[in-house]
Amino acid sequence: MSATPQKNRVPRRVLAAAAGLATVGALVAAMPAGAHDRGHGHGHHKPRTVDVQLLSFNDLHGNLEPPAGSAGTVAEKQADGTVKSVPAGGVEYLATSLRTARKGHPYSVTAAGGDMVGASPLLSGLFHDEPTIEALNGLDLDVTAVGNHEFDEGATELGRLQNGGCHPVEGCYEKGKKFKGADFPYLAANVTSEKTGKPILKPYTVWKKNGVKVGFIGVTLEGTPNIVTANGVKGLKFHDEIETVNKYAKELDRQGVKSIVALIHEGGAPASSSYNYDCDSPGAGDGVSGPIVDIAKGITPKVDALVTGHTHQAYVCTVPDPSGKPRMVTSASSFGKLYTDTTLTYDRRTKDIVRTSVKSATSANHVVSRDQAKATDMTALIARWNTLAAPIANRPQGFISADINGRGSTAPEKPLGNLIADAQLEGLAPADKGGAVVAFMNPGGIRSDLVYAASGSEGDGVVTYGEAFTVQPFTNMMNVVDLTGAQLVAALQQQVSGSNEASPKILQVSKGLTYTLDLTKAGADRVVASSILLNGEAIDPAKTYRVAMNEFLAGGGDGFAALGQGTNKLVGASDLDLFNTYLAAHSTATAPLAPPATDRITVVQ
Repeated sequence: MSATPQKNRVPRRVLAAAAGLATVGALVAAMPAGAHDRGHGHGHHKPRTVDVQLLSFNDLHGNLEPPAGSAGTVAEKQADGTVKSVPAGGVEYLATSLRTARKGHPYSVTAAGGDMVGASPLLSGLFHDEPTIEALNGLDLDVTAVGNHEFDEGATELGRLQNGGCHPVEGCYEKGKKFKGADFPYLAANVTSEKTGKPILKPYTVWKKNGVKVGFIGVTLEGTPNIVTANGVKGLKFHDEIETVNKYAKELDRQGVKSIVALIHEGGAPASSSYNYDCDSPGAGDGVSGPIVDIAKGITPKVDALVTGHTHQAYVCTVPDPSGKPRMVTSASSFGKLYTDTTLTYDRRTKDIVRTSVKSATSANHVVSRDQAKATDMTALIARWNTLAAPIANRPQGFISADINGRGSTAPEKPLGNLIADAQLEGLAPADKGGAVVAFMNPGGIRSDLVYAASGSEGDGVVTYGEAFTVQPFTNMMNVVDLTGAQLVAALQQQVSGSNEASPKILQVSKGLTYTLDLTKAGADRVVASSILLNGEAIDPAKTYRVAMNEFLAGGGDGFAALGQGTNKLVGASDLDLFNTYLAAHSTATAPLAPPATDRITVVQ
């Protein structure tokens, strides 16, 4: 059996008589550090330190079933230096992994780094992610930070996921059953209401067992409004991650909580894509770059470990805190494919985590492998919701002849990105539909691959509604706007400059648009302006072009301010509708759609 949920845990306090304190102190001092406390009536002979097991994961995104294709694998470095692709993920296996890991650890706490829901496959997304919250309750998650995707449907819906109650529009999904909500706290320390100035959910929580106390502070990235639709963040303010964590760490410290973990939905880019590479080579934290490094360097030494997310990468690094002491910074990829197991050595006398050397906090990422037993309660949960989803999920939309890689492609131009952009252009090119001449798709909006192998009983090569939904789960409305040639060029340059300079966001473009991306150059110069052609002609800076994109990009999302300057907006069908219409129009069982060529962006490296 796994541990009972947090709210049912009753702390037991060990009281030592004042007279015996000196002797206890002497006994404790003689105890070896790191000795395990099994908590079985040792009375005052308890060891000075106890190992707290911190299990963590991030960016699940409602992936209850094992993610398909390359999006469902992790890269594993082998002893001979080669890299192997290992299938991973699925909550049936995640539950087993966590339950197995907890065995023999009386002090075990499970925490997450945000984006548990949002951009979810149909099985969860169709039901506003109630199935995922139910699964997380079953996994015995103790606490999570909010991520940016927790705001996809706004603060009110996030509140419903926390507190329960049936959906305001769609009601209850199962007869006679009311949605209970999360039995773990969602933490949103740096998200405040514009009206009240107070955090919209709890800023922190304290996990307690037998007098051992660990505080958790949860924040999402300050830039959340730039990557979520305007409706999702209406009436909210997002604050600096460092300042917020430091503020609440001080508050916890004043309450006598000296052991603190920060759950931060912001991350880094590791030097290797293998989950098991050494992130501290050649020196501490040398193997990771990106926003989380500066955040880690700015967070008060009162915080003992950082569980991070957002970038969907895997790393276990030690980044020195502002006092120069080593501190763990971890991230466990995405979609439930990995979990991190960190040992925090808790000193009963100081109530703090011992961080004198790296060895005192050991941490590693582990694969949620699919060759272990499935957790039967999760299998039953998936089957129950699949029965409800089946009538919609199993409808065939089109046919493909091979895998069309999207999320799983590491190239700037992705075959599935081209397919989506072409579908958007074709659907919005007619004069009465917007008259678009080019379409742009944000790479982050492509959530999976289109996989040739059947996901159910539909047969290989059949694309079902459920599979199409998993690729584009936001059902963003499409916009067609007027942009000048100069704004068009500026938008392409914003892929590799400004907020996107450190980690470029390469837009997927419809057929007819070609240009050269020179990665040997810096900033905006990486997009070779003179190479940009539309249907073989150079872009005229003064001319007006009708451009199709989803409402997120049309709002200037993902750092594309130029795309937010469009005028004469026409709102079209949803991105998913256009995608499904295109599949139906361009494929049959006998003439399936082949993966499109990737010849629109010429990359110089």
